[in-house]
Amino acid sequence: MGKSMRHNGMVLALFAIVATLLIVATAQFTEEPIKRQQEQELLQVLNQLIPPELHDNDLYQSCSLVDHAELGPGSHRIYRASLNQQATALAVEVTAPNGYSGAIELLVAFTVAGEVSGVRTLRHQETPGLGDKIEIRKDDWITSFNGLTVQGADDNRWAVTRDGGMFDQFTGATITPRAVVQAVKRANLLFQQQQQQWFAAPNNCTGVSS
Repeated sequence: MGKSMRHNGMVLALFAIVATLLIVATAQFTEEPIKRQQEQELLQVLNQLIPPELHDNDLYQSCSLVDHAELGPGSHRIYRASLNQQATALAVEVTAPNGYSGAIELLVAFTVAGEVSGVRTLRHQETPGLGDKIEIRKDDWITSFNGLTVQGADDNRWAVTRDGGMFDQFTGATITPRAVVQAVKRANLLFQQQQQQWFAAPNNCTGVSS
């Protein structure tokens, strides 16, 4: 019986080793395709916010990491657009920490004039049928920021209508749009302060995980 148990143990150990090797090999083979797919999806979003006519550079590669409390915790990517080597627009990752069901990850783009050229929701956990209307595929509410700018920190227009502002809230869901409006406002004010530094920052996103 002892020999049989040792034999079975060796077989199980061998299976475990083979399974581990297969998992590692699969991860290595799929890592690069997944990375390319994520890059293509992000490029699609960037090109929605910053139209091709506004840039002739590689938006994905023209990327820097910045740390500002106004953008949320941790480092955030900024993607710079230029045309004929002249800065035209910039997109920045923004975290709205106070969504109804947790943090909401956004990508907010601005023209050099300080106007919002577009906002897209990257990740969220908001309630389906209510808070998920911040997704462009569910509702066009997120486009209500287009062409707007913040006229100072006391610009009271940048709030949902329930709070006296100009942005509609969703029926049965005010917390989600309120969080997004506040996050975009903070990002706009920060962009107005940091625009020159952000456009001059070195490209340093390569090799850094999202």
